[in-house]
Amino acid sequence: MKIGIMGGTFDPIHIGHLILGETAYHECGLDTVFFMPSGNPPHKRHREGRASDSQRRDMVSLAIRDNPHFTLSDREMHSEGYTYTYQTLEAMREENPADELFFILGEDSLADFDKWREPGRICAACTIVAAARNTDGNDSLDAHIAYAEKKWNARIHKMQTRNIDISSNMLRDMIACGRPVRYYVPEAVRDYIITNGIYRKPV
Repeated sequence: MKIGIMGGTFDPIHIGHLILGETAYHECGLDTVFFMPSGNPPHKRHREGRASDSQRRDMVSLAIRDNPHFTLSDREMHSEGYTYTYQTLEAMREENPADELFFILGEDSLADFDKWREPGRICAACTIVAAARNTDGNDSLDAHIAYAEKKWNARIHKMQTRNIDISSNMLRDMIACGRPVRYYVPEAVRDYIITNGIYRKPV
């Protein structure tokens, strides 16, 4: 199988995540895309102003439930907290050696790849699928791709789409200030956030 992996905190998941996953699915001929929320370390499990692990998992499930080629994976949500990406990819390769893994990320993440744990092992375990920022031109993304290809012998597919310029941090701030986020997140996710009072400032 050809498996795409969308990792992140998804706090909350938004349409930018879904567009990247869908674009990668079609461009790379994937069989499925795993949406894989990262876990929180035990000492930060109930971070003020953030969603809990179970709430983030619920929001991902709601966001992808009507897409048959999106799959929720909670393999990184465990009591030990964070799992590094290279560990997850290598474990998946060991479990199913015939599978091809495609790790989907935005340009900002690729630009910071030097700061990741074991970037060379990540590149050895998968093909990276990279999307540009929502800006004119792709020169900066091309430069980041060339750097990763040279330094880590990375296999990188450059997505033919612009990354949607939305961040979870921006959405948390909007909700905290009482601003609407309709169309930024799926309607079921918006309803879940409102019902559970997530991200609202204490009164």
